[in-house]
Amino acid sequence: MYQNILIPISFDEDRDVSGPTKVAKLLASPNANITFLHVIEHIPNYAVSYMPENYLLEARIAIQGRLEEIASETPNAKGVLIEGHSGRSILDWADSHSVDLIIVASHHPSMKDLLLGSTASQVVRHASCAVHVVR
Repeated sequence: MYQNILIPISFDEDRDVSGPTKVAKLLASPNANITFLHVIEHIPNYAVSYMPENYLLEARIAIQGRLEEIASETPNAKGVLIEGHSGRSILDWADSHSVDLIIVASHHPSMKDLLLGSTASQVVRHASCAVHVVR
């Protein structure tokens, strides 16, 4: 049974949060903390100038609201929004918050994933805690 569980959320259409959430509920100890984490990738400065004013702020507010909505359906859960490179940021957040299990959703790998690597595979290869991959 795990005490501090991290579920990275990508909001991709082909990944459903219900699978990782179900696994978390099965593997969690009775008073475990569950964190739903989303990483916003850095947007290059040249691209920001082409975006509508307040776009980034409104996007952050909307994503945080969705994370809180997802977390409200699970006891002892919270939604956290951070910024950075997805794979590295997930690993750093897990290390700095003493996470003992990461539950990450994965899609079926394509040739692109084999050449470039996916966030899920980076987390699996480099996490310092247990990782459960849900397909």
